Amino acid sequence: MPYFSAPDGLSLHYTDEGTGLPLICLSGLTRDGRDFNYLAPHLTGCRIIRLDYRGRGASEWADWQTYTIPVEAADVVALMDHLDVARAAILGTSRGGLIAMTLAAIAPDRVIGAALNDVGPVIERDAVDQIIAYIGRRPSWRSHEEAADGLAAALPTFENVPHTRWLNEARLHFVETEDGLDLTYDPRLRDAILAADTDEVPDLWPFMDALAQRPLCVLRGANSQLLSAATFGAMQVRYDKMIAAEIPGRGHVPFLDESQSLRALHTWLDRLQ
Repeated sequence: MPYFSAPDGLSLHYTDEGTGLPLICLSGLTRDGRDFNYLAPHLTGCRIIRLDYRGRGASEWADWQTYTIPVEAADVVALMDHLDVARAAILGTSRGGLIAMTLAAIAPDRVIGAALNDVGPVIERDAVDQIIAYIGRRPSWRSHEEAADGLAAALPTFENVPHTRWLNEARLHFVETEDGLDLTYDPRLRDAILAADTDEVPDLWPFMDALAQRPLCVLRGANSQLLSAATFGAMQVRYDKMIAAEIPGRGHVPFLDESQSLRALHTWLDRLQ
Protein backbone atom coordinates (compact mmCIF):
# COMPACT_ATOMS: atom_id res chain seq x y z
CA MET A 1 0.00 0.00 0.00
CA PRO A 2 1.47 3.41 -0.94
CA TYR A 3 2.16 5.95 1.80
CA PHE A 4 3.88 9.32 2.04
CA SER A 5 4.89 11.60 4.88
CA ALA A 6 2.79 14.66 5.67
CA PRO A 7 4.61 17.89 6.59
CA ASP A 8 4.47 16.89 10.29
CA GLY A 9 5.78 13.38 9.57
CA LEU A 10 2.45 11.56 9.74
CA SER A 11 2.12 8.56 7.40
CA LEU A 12 -0.81 9.03 5.01
CA HIS A 13 -2.25 6.50 2.60
CA TYR A 14 -3.10 7.23 -1.02
CA THR A 15 -3.78 5.43 -4.30
CA ASP A 16 -2.58 6.51 -7.73
CA GLU A 17 -4.10 4.79 -10.75
CA GLY A 18 -4.42 5.44 -14.47
CA THR A 19 -2.77 7.93 -16.80
CA GLY A 20 -3.72 11.29 -18.18
CA LEU A 21 -5.13 14.35 -16.45
CA PRO A 22 -4.24 14.30 -12.72
CA LEU A 23 -7.52 14.17 -10.80
CA ILE A 24 -7.23 14.34 -7.02
CA CYS A 25 -10.33 12.89 -5.35
CA LEU A 26 -11.06 14.16 -1.85
CA SER A 27 -13.72 12.41 0.20
CA GLY A 28 -16.25 13.48 2.79
CA LEU A 29 -15.56 14.25 6.45
CA THR A 30 -15.45 10.71 7.89
CA ARG A 31 -14.80 8.86 4.65
CA ASP A 32 -11.75 7.85 2.62
CA GLY A 33 -10.57 7.29 -0.93
CA ARG A 34 -12.94 4.36 -1.43
CA ASP A 35 -15.74 6.93 -1.71
CA PHE A 36 -14.89 7.14 -5.40
CA ASN A 37 -15.16 3.41 -6.16
CA TYR A 38 -18.49 3.93 -7.91
CA LEU A 39 -17.15 6.70 -10.13
CA ALA A 40 -13.70 5.37 -11.04
CA PRO A 41 -14.83 2.80 -13.65
CA HIS A 42 -16.56 5.60 -15.57
CA LEU A 43 -13.45 7.74 -15.93
CA THR A 44 -10.98 7.39 -18.76
CA GLY A 45 -8.02 9.57 -19.61
CA CYS A 46 -7.51 10.46 -15.94
CA ARG A 47 -4.83 9.73 -13.41
CA ILE A 48 -7.04 9.15 -10.37
CA ILE A 49 -5.29 10.07 -7.11
CA ARG A 50 -7.17 9.39 -3.88
CA LEU A 51 -6.08 10.47 -0.42
CA ASP A 52 -7.10 9.05 2.94
CA TYR A 53 -7.07 12.10 5.21
CA ARG A 54 -5.14 11.92 8.48
CA GLY A 55 -7.12 9.85 10.95
CA ARG A 56 -9.23 8.21 8.26
CA GLY A 57 -9.08 5.00 6.28
CA ALA A 58 -5.59 3.48 6.15
CA SER A 59 -3.80 6.68 7.22
CA GLU A 60 -2.27 7.17 10.65
CA TRP A 61 -4.21 8.81 13.41
CA ALA A 62 -2.92 12.14 14.68
CA ASP A 63 -3.46 14.75 17.36
CA TRP A 64 -7.13 15.59 16.86
CA GLN A 65 -6.27 19.29 16.82
CA THR A 66 -4.68 18.73 13.40
CA TYR A 67 -7.95 17.43 11.94
CA THR A 68 -8.64 20.76 10.29
CA ILE A 69 -9.22 21.89 6.74
CA PRO A 70 -6.04 24.03 6.50
CA VAL A 71 -3.87 21.12 7.69
CA GLU A 72 -5.61 18.67 5.36
CA ALA A 73 -5.17 21.09 2.45
CA ALA A 74 -1.44 21.23 3.24
CA ASP A 75 -1.43 17.41 3.20
CA VAL A 76 -2.87 17.50 -0.33
CA VAL A 77 -0.10 19.84 -1.49
CA ALA A 78 2.46 17.52 0.13
CA LEU A 79 0.98 14.56 -1.73
CA MET A 80 1.21 16.47 -5.01
CA ASP A 81 4.86 17.25 -4.28
CA HIS A 82 5.49 13.60 -3.37
CA LEU A 83 4.04 12.49 -6.72
CA ASP A 84 5.71 15.34 -8.64
CA VAL A 85 2.30 16.62 -9.78
CA ALA A 86 2.58 20.34 -10.49
CA ARG A 87 -1.12 20.95 -11.19
CA ALA A 88 -4.25 18.85 -10.80
CA ALA A 89 -8.01 18.96 -11.05
CA ILE A 90 -9.81 18.47 -7.75
CA LEU A 91 -12.99 16.48 -7.20
CA GLY A 92 -14.20 17.16 -3.68
CA THR A 93 -17.11 15.53 -1.89
CA SER A 94 -18.48 17.61 1.00
CA ARG A 95 -15.37 18.19 3.22
CA GLY A 96 -13.28 17.58 0.11
CA GLY A 97 -14.99 20.50 -1.61
CA LEU A 98 -14.10 22.80 1.28
CA ILE A 99 -10.50 21.64 0.98
CA ALA A 100 -10.65 22.41 -2.77
CA MET A 101 -11.77 25.97 -1.96
CA THR A 102 -8.86 26.30 0.47
CA LEU A 103 -6.39 25.03 -2.12
CA ALA A 104 -7.61 27.65 -4.59
CA ALA A 105 -6.81 30.29 -1.97
CA ILE A 106 -3.44 29.03 -0.69
CA ALA A 107 -2.03 27.34 -3.80
CA PRO A 108 -3.94 28.71 -6.82
CA ASP A 109 -1.26 27.70 -9.31
CA ARG A 110 -1.70 24.04 -8.34
CA VAL A 111 -5.44 23.84 -9.17
CA ILE A 112 -6.58 23.33 -12.77
CA GLY A 113 -10.28 23.23 -11.93
CA ALA A 114 -12.68 21.77 -9.41
CA ALA A 115 -15.85 19.73 -9.13
CA LEU A 116 -17.77 19.93 -5.85
CA ASN A 117 -20.10 17.15 -4.77
CA ASP A 118 -22.95 18.61 -2.70
CA VAL A 119 -21.13 21.43 -0.98
CA GLY A 120 -20.86 25.16 -1.44
CA PRO A 121 -19.97 28.37 0.42
CA VAL A 122 -22.92 28.08 2.83
CA ILE A 123 -23.33 25.05 5.12
CA GLU A 124 -26.82 24.76 6.55
CA ARG A 125 -27.04 24.64 10.36
CA ASP A 126 -29.42 21.68 10.42
CA ALA A 127 -26.88 19.63 8.47
CA VAL A 128 -24.11 20.53 10.93
CA ASP A 129 -26.32 19.44 13.82
CA GLN A 130 -26.98 16.11 12.11
CA ILE A 131 -23.24 15.54 11.69
CA ILE A 132 -22.55 16.35 15.33
CA ALA A 133 -25.24 13.87 16.37
CA TYR A 134 -23.41 10.87 14.89
CA ILE A 135 -19.74 11.68 14.38
CA GLY A 136 -17.28 9.72 16.51
CA ARG A 137 -19.92 7.35 17.88
CA ARG A 138 -20.01 3.63 17.15
CA PRO A 139 -23.27 2.46 15.60
CA SER A 140 -25.65 0.14 17.42
CA TRP A 141 -25.84 -2.19 14.42
CA ARG A 142 -23.98 -5.47 14.91
CA SER A 143 -23.27 -6.42 11.30
CA HIS A 144 -22.99 -4.96 7.83
CA GLU A 145 -26.35 -6.50 6.96
CA GLU A 146 -27.98 -4.74 9.89
CA ALA A 147 -26.23 -1.51 8.95
CA ALA A 148 -27.45 -1.75 5.36
CA ASP A 149 -31.05 -1.91 6.53
CA GLY A 150 -30.37 0.80 9.10
CA LEU A 151 -28.82 3.19 6.60
CA ALA A 152 -31.73 2.78 4.22
CA ALA A 153 -34.15 3.63 7.02
CA ALA A 154 -32.05 6.49 8.39
CA LEU A 155 -31.53 8.17 5.01
CA PRO A 156 -34.99 8.68 3.48
CA THR A 157 -33.58 11.47 1.29
CA PHE A 158 -32.10 8.71 -0.89
CA GLU A 159 -34.70 7.16 -3.17
CA ASN A 160 -34.70 3.91 -5.14
CA VAL A 161 -31.36 2.70 -3.77
CA PRO A 162 -31.03 -1.11 -3.95
CA HIS A 163 -30.05 -3.17 -0.92
CA THR A 164 -26.77 -4.13 -2.58
CA ARG A 165 -25.71 -0.47 -2.66
CA TRP A 166 -26.61 0.04 1.00
CA LEU A 167 -24.68 -3.09 1.91
CA ASN A 168 -21.64 -1.77 0.10
CA GLU A 169 -22.05 1.59 1.84
CA ALA A 170 -22.15 -0.22 5.19
CA ARG A 171 -18.85 -1.91 4.35
CA LEU A 172 -17.33 1.46 3.46
CA HIS A 173 -18.63 3.11 6.63
CA PHE A 174 -17.89 0.44 9.22
CA VAL A 175 -15.57 -2.42 10.16
CA GLU A 176 -17.06 -5.64 11.54
CA THR A 177 -15.54 -6.79 14.85
CA GLU A 178 -16.45 -9.37 17.47
CA ASP A 179 -18.03 -6.55 19.45
CA GLY A 180 -20.13 -5.25 16.57
CA LEU A 181 -19.39 -2.53 14.08
CA ASP A 182 -16.62 0.00 14.55
CA LEU A 183 -15.66 3.22 12.80
CA THR A 184 -13.17 3.53 9.92
CA TYR A 185 -11.76 6.76 11.37
CA ASP A 186 -10.37 8.20 14.57
CA PRO A 187 -13.36 8.90 16.87
CA ARG A 188 -11.56 12.00 18.15
CA LEU A 189 -12.50 13.63 14.87
CA ARG A 190 -15.60 14.48 16.89
CA ASP A 191 -13.48 16.70 19.16
CA ALA A 192 -12.14 18.58 16.14
CA ILE A 193 -15.62 19.20 14.77
CA LEU A 194 -16.96 20.34 18.14
CA ALA A 195 -13.99 22.68 18.57
CA ALA A 196 -14.51 24.15 15.10
CA ASP A 197 -18.23 24.57 15.75
CA THR A 198 -17.49 27.03 18.56
CA ASP A 199 -15.51 29.30 16.26
CA GLU A 200 -17.00 32.09 14.19
CA VAL A 201 -18.03 30.69 10.81
CA PRO A 202 -15.85 32.24 8.09
CA ASP A 203 -17.31 33.78 4.97
CA LEU A 204 -16.61 31.11 2.35
CA TRP A 205 -17.78 33.10 -0.68
CA PRO A 206 -14.30 34.61 -1.28
CA PHE A 207 -12.85 31.07 -1.25
CA MET A 208 -15.53 30.00 -3.70
CA ASP A 209 -14.77 33.03 -5.88
CA ALA A 210 -11.12 31.93 -6.08
CA LEU A 211 -12.20 28.46 -7.15
CA ALA A 212 -14.62 29.77 -9.76
CA GLN A 213 -11.82 31.42 -11.73
CA ARG A 214 -11.19 27.93 -13.16
CA PRO A 215 -13.50 25.36 -14.80
CA LEU A 216 -16.06 24.58 -12.12
CA CYS A 217 -18.72 21.91 -11.69
CA VAL A 218 -21.14 21.63 -8.78
CA LEU A 219 -23.47 18.72 -8.08
CA ARG A 220 -26.35 18.94 -5.62
CA GLY A 221 -28.46 16.13 -4.28
CA ALA A 222 -32.02 17.31 -4.90
CA ASN A 223 -32.91 16.35 -1.30
CA SER A 224 -29.71 17.67 0.26
CA GLN A 225 -29.92 19.40 3.63
CA LEU A 226 -26.32 20.62 3.53
CA LEU A 227 -26.27 22.48 0.19
CA SER A 228 -29.60 24.27 0.01
CA ALA A 229 -31.49 24.97 -3.19
CA ALA A 230 -31.17 28.69 -2.43
CA THR A 231 -27.37 28.55 -2.15
CA PHE A 232 -27.13 26.35 -5.24
CA GLY A 233 -29.22 28.85 -7.18
CA ALA A 234 -27.13 31.77 -5.94
CA MET A 235 -23.98 29.99 -7.09
CA GLN A 236 -25.42 29.53 -10.58
CA VAL A 237 -26.23 33.25 -10.80
CA ARG A 238 -22.84 34.32 -9.46
CA TYR A 239 -20.86 31.84 -11.60
CA ASP A 240 -22.57 31.84 -14.97
CA LYS A 241 -20.06 29.41 -16.51
CA MET A 242 -20.44 26.85 -13.74
CA ILE A 243 -21.62 23.40 -14.77
CA ALA A 244 -24.53 22.69 -12.43
CA ALA A 245 -26.46 19.46 -11.98
CA GLU A 246 -29.14 18.59 -9.46
CA ILE A 247 -29.28 14.84 -8.86
CA PRO A 248 -32.83 13.57 -8.30
CA GLY A 249 -33.55 11.14 -5.50
CA ARG A 250 -30.32 11.90 -3.67
CA GLY A 251 -29.53 13.61 -0.39
CA HIS A 252 -26.09 14.39 0.98
CA VAL A 253 -24.15 13.14 -0.94
CA PRO A 254 -24.76 11.72 -4.44
CA PHE A 255 -22.88 8.50 -5.18
CA LEU A 256 -21.39 10.05 -8.38
CA ASP A 257 -22.36 7.19 -10.70
CA GLU A 258 -25.85 8.57 -11.35
CA SER A 259 -26.40 9.45 -15.02
CA GLN A 260 -26.79 13.14 -14.20
CA SER A 261 -23.59 13.16 -12.14
CA LEU A 262 -21.62 11.42 -14.87
CA ARG A 263 -22.91 13.75 -17.58
CA ALA A 264 -21.90 16.84 -15.62
CA LEU A 265 -18.50 15.48 -14.61
CA HIS A 266 -17.64 14.39 -18.15
CA THR A 267 -18.59 17.86 -19.44
CA TRP A 268 -16.33 19.40 -16.79
CA LEU A 269 -13.44 17.06 -17.62
CA ASP A 270 -13.76 17.97 -21.29
CA ARG A 271 -13.31 21.64 -20.38
CA LEU A 272 -10.08 20.80 -18.56
CA GLN A 273 -8.38 19.17 -21.52
